[in-house]
Amino acid sequence: MKPENKPFGVEDYADLGGSLRFDAPGDGAGGPPAGFQVKMADISWVKRKYLDIPYANQSPAQRLDLYLPEEGEGPFPLVVHIHGGGFGMGDKRDDHMDTYLKGLAHGYAIVSVEYRLSGEAIFSAAVLDCREAFRFLRKHAAEYSIDPDRICALGGSAGGNLAAIMGMNIPNGQFPGEEELTLEGDCSVQAAVDQFGPMDVCTMDDQARANGVSFVDHDTPPVRREQLHGRRAAYPVRRVAGQGQSCHLYQRQDGPMLVEHGCVDKLVPFMQSVNFVNAIYQKLGQGRVEFVPLPNADHEDKEYSSEWNMNVLWTWLDKICKLCYDKKKETVMKNPST
Repeated sequence: MKPENKPFGVEDYADLGGSLRFDAPGDGAGGPPAGFQVKMADISWVKRKYLDIPYANQSPAQRLDLYLPEEGEGPFPLVVHIHGGGFGMGDKRDDHMDTYLKGLAHGYAIVSVEYRLSGEAIFSAAVLDCREAFRFLRKHAAEYSIDPDRICALGGSAGGNLAAIMGMNIPNGQFPGEEELTLEGDCSVQAAVDQFGPMDVCTMDDQARANGVSFVDHDTPPVRREQLHGRRAAYPVRRVAGQGQSCHLYQRQDGPMLVEHGCVDKLVPFMQSVNFVNAIYQKLGQGRVEFVPLPNADHEDKEYSSEWNMNVLWTWLDKICKLCYDKKKETVMKNPST
């Protein structure tokens, strides 16, 4: 374990892979650091795909990619990947898709969502975009051979935060920024997977100091809280953590959630997920969340994409999708007209 008082430098997390690296110096304006390049996935082998589908018309960023299994006509259960990148960078076609596109072989349709980053629009734009993307996917489920009753949100880091919010199934009009909007369709999901997501930015530095492992200073570029939220520490991530009066955002219709977090995460302290999971237990009781700590994993660790962990993920999703399918079948049998 790292000595508690030793400051962190670039060398401490320069080996992090994927698109969530924070080691390069930024310009203080939020968004990608100077010279930052996202590692992209190889999608050339996927035969059935629809790229850059617009799900809204406010920004060119409001696009999604959809990939279908090579065999079968569906409707397919759907996993929707929400990319990370500190809310200020990242790409829906980044190298995380090399891992999650393996879900095609398991019979899942895979979607990856682009959303407005903090350099373009402050909170709650990213959440609103994700919610609108899910409404779009439900509305066009038949067109794209998607089963609207078997949809899971999945993301890592900032994407984990957004996937967890999606998993709360907050009704239309009840999320900040939707109060005056006319919304059509349903953005609910049946399940969510949150991997090492930040859930309460206001406590991250204190947790980092306490664990002696994590990097301390989550106000440095490219993840400046004032850039992300428009004003310092104003983002209601505390709602996500179920703290204080905001705990009402948990709904009884929340779907099951899988939470994974590395115990030696240098960027998002492990206690972010511990507190989040405990909040779900306190609000909804046992059985609504499964927590998988990864004892030796750092942020963006290769262990997340390892064979054993992907087996954990697909096994969990298969179980949830079977439950959803059985529930739908039972409903149809009871009400044949539906």
